[in-house]
Amino acid sequence: YGLTFGLHTRIDDRVESITTRLKVGNMYINRNQIGAVVGSQPFGGEGLSGTGPKAGGPEYVRRFMNIESPQQAPTTEAQSPVEKANTISLEVLQTAINGLPAAKATPNFAIDLPGPTGESNHLSTYARGVILCLGPTAAVALEQATTASEFGCSVLMVTAESNQSSSDIPSITGEINLTDLEHLEGIDAVALWSDESNMRTARKALAARNGAILPLIYNKADLIERSVLERHICIDTTAAGGNASLLAESS
Repeated sequence: YGLTFGLHTRIDDRVESITTRLKVGNMYINRNQIGAVVGSQPFGGEGLSGTGPKAGGPEYVRRFMNIESPQQAPTTEAQSPVEKANTISLEVLQTAINGLPAAKATPNFAIDLPGPTGESNHLSTYARGVILCLGPTAAVALEQATTASEFGCSVLMVTAESNQSSSDIPSITGEINLTDLEHLEGIDAVALWSDESNMRTARKALAARNGAILPLIYNKADLIERSVLERHICIDTTAAGGNASLLAESS
């Protein structure tokens, strides 16, 4: 769970030091942790406390829109059963994930939101974490990995065909057993643009996991939205001492 966090301190450096290390959706400084205001304090956490854009935030309404069905796996001659790729064991896959670099820890984007006088509201987006890019083709996996990397995510491509043009992106060549997604550790999302049968298998495996709810990303538009997490900091600035803005409003 990573819903809310509260801190009381007048030391700005301490606020910065602590909040930048938290994986929490809403952080409240020098005030209570209830009563989030729509448009000022977008609400929603991480892990089991939130799976998408924050309620009352700028991206929230988009989540209620109808979106395209998952992209069907393309049928090409290159996919003809000339030689079946080796199945990657869970151990090999886990070792590769464990060796990935950490995702970007600093914000990708930040905006100040309107709020009550004497209060600062700051909404930022951060890299979601490790995204497993399963293609299904090498070209699609490369597109997935490139897009996720642009938002600071750490990526691993896993496809049955190798991609020679992606030497700088971690990759494994071979077939993945989608049921292994239930047991993999250290991943934060899975990108797979395949047929409905494979998508269903992947969904079931992810749903059976313990802990945080992980999204199955099924097209590029969804990947762009799911590659980031929203975090919000609300600070009661009056607690720091004389607040000129508050005094002006009160006179």
